[in-house]
Amino acid sequence: MTPLRQRMIQEMRFRNLAPSTQQIYVGCVAKFARHFMRSPAELGPDDIREYFRHVTEELKLGNGRRITIACALRFLYFKTLKVDWSIEHIPLAKEEKKLPVVLSPAEIEQFFAALLSLKHRAMFMTIYSAGLRVSELTHLQVQDIDRERMAIHVRCGKGAKDRYSLLSPRLIPLLDAYCEAARPTTWLFPGAKAGRPVTSYCVIKACTRAAKRSGLRKRITPHTLRHSFATHLLEAGVDLRSIQVLLGHRSIRTTTCYLHVAPSIHAGVVSPLDMLSLPATDDEL
Repeated sequence: MTPLRQRMIQEMRFRNLAPSTQQIYVGCVAKFARHFMRSPAELGPDDIREYFRHVTEELKLGNGRRITIACALRFLYFKTLKVDWSIEHIPLAKEEKKLPVVLSPAEIEQFFAALLSLKHRAMFMTIYSAGLRVSELTHLQVQDIDRERMAIHVRCGKGAKDRYSLLSPRLIPLLDAYCEAARPTTWLFPGAKAGRPVTSYCVIKACTRAAKRSGLRKRITPHTLRHSFATHLLEAGVDLRSIQVLLGHRSIRTTTCYLHVAPSIHAGVVSPLDMLSLPATDDEL
């Protein structure tokens, strides 16, 4: 490991960046360095501009990928190397505001029916019932299932923040059956390596396979279940602030995106066209 990489990782740890974020940032910087075959400490604003031209025009990376690269390079240069140039030298692409993919309750049931193993049913029903991120699921410990308070203690949330989410009464018998069969000790969902939790990769892979078996045409990821959790709560009349707390969103502005994907929210809204007194138009055509 180079001294610069070690210094950047140390700086990220000081600032409590999630391990997954650290890994992504280091990967972005490594690709940047390999492109020029030089240490990033020897590169400047002109090189950064050329690299963004390369990833945009030649690699045709989308906005999301380019934003991640920009964030990684901004951290490297302004937090680790503490350069004195303007932050504008590392362009941040305008983020596309795409609506999340949401499954209907019937589609959720169809997806769950395609889960073949008890462990997978327990994992994905836990994600949906509590609105968890995949990294939060993988870090669940057996002791995090609080039956007395009917809550799930969510560790290692985004921003290194813990929180509590819902423990569904319907989830408890499934978790009991799973725990009796799997006998987990520390991690609720242990991985292939002894003493380690299941990896995010394994969860995503299992989700992809179940989605194909289900026959659903929507793109389904573990995060789709989290989006569906939030949308279904909103449609059931739960207020945005409560949903924000359950999801662990820092800002309620992030939670408001679900207003755009919850059809029942607009059920009582009348179009202004319907309020006008217009003559009949049957013969106009």
